[in-house]
Amino acid sequence: MQPDLARGDGRATPDPDHVAAEEPSGGATGGTRQVGGGGIFSSIAGAFSSNRLALVGVVVLVAIVLFCFVGPLVYRTNQTVADLALANLPPSRAHPLGTDGTGFDILGRLMLGGRSSLELGLGVAALATTVGVVWGAVAGLAGGAVDSVMMRLVDIFLAIPPLFVFVYLATVFTPTIGLLILVVSLVSWLSPARLIRGETLSLRSREYVQATRAAGGRFARIVLRHIVPNTFSAMVVNATFQVADAILILATLSFLGFGPPAPAATWGGMLSNGVNFLYDGYWWQVYPAGIAIVMTVVSFNFVGDALRDALDPRFQRR
Repeated sequence: MQPDLARGDGRATPDPDHVAAEEPSGGATGGTRQVGGGGIFSSIAGAFSSNRLALVGVVVLVAIVLFCFVGPLVYRTNQTVADLALANLPPSRAHPLGTDGTGFDILGRLMLGGRSSLELGLGVAALATTVGVVWGAVAGLAGGAVDSVMMRLVDIFLAIPPLFVFVYLATVFTPTIGLLILVVSLVSWLSPARLIRGETLSLRSREYVQATRAAGGRFARIVLRHIVPNTFSAMVVNATFQVADAILILATLSFLGFGPPAPAATWGGMLSNGVNFLYDGYWWQVYPAGIAIVMTVVSFNFVGDALRDALDPRFQRR
């Protein structure tokens, strides 16, 4: 710690950058805790060890990640050029999950579609959570007119039906995974912004925040060092659910025909194409993608519930 600056009355003026060093990030009344200590990891380990569904969710997610990113290296298929001579083949040794209406191997396409879904979900979670956390923290700490204006903008965006925004932008621009990450994040940051703003309203009245302000600490430093780290638990839990929501949004857009164009693959697009052949008895074109979506989304929700139980004090003594 830097030495205190001497004042005229013989006492010392604390350095604003270190004024909160001795103040714990959590207290008996606030429910936040320090980030990086062993307590958080112990809580997470305890929550997962006592929650079998969460453990199942972790195992399923690890298997899905390996399936989507490592699987194509082992099971190589052609997913760029259609072969109508192989269209609508049932499951066999050559094609374990059969082929679709254009001759693509469904097992290989399932891997490719899962990669797109996971990339979108993780990208949206990272971008939307980052924007929402910064927006909510700034609004909650600033207060007054700044808070009112910023949160009214959030309310305005929340009033716009997201599906209309997605469909409009998908018709104007050629959908790609990168563009869809930006588009979905455009509406997904609103929920974490409101959540973090509520957390910040509680944190800004803490002694260490007030002391840092009184000592001349900069606004940006208070946000980045004392507010954002103490919303870590809320960020992690919200980001987990953001991934699941983004995967569902991509599936919905792809099912409606607004997903990435061929030869790109998505689970929702596979469902949309498979429905046309379902009544012909080609069940293998629908069920694998539908099961993959359900398993992935449910697993993320199980993990999110366990993280919430571990990191949110309101759920620790249920």
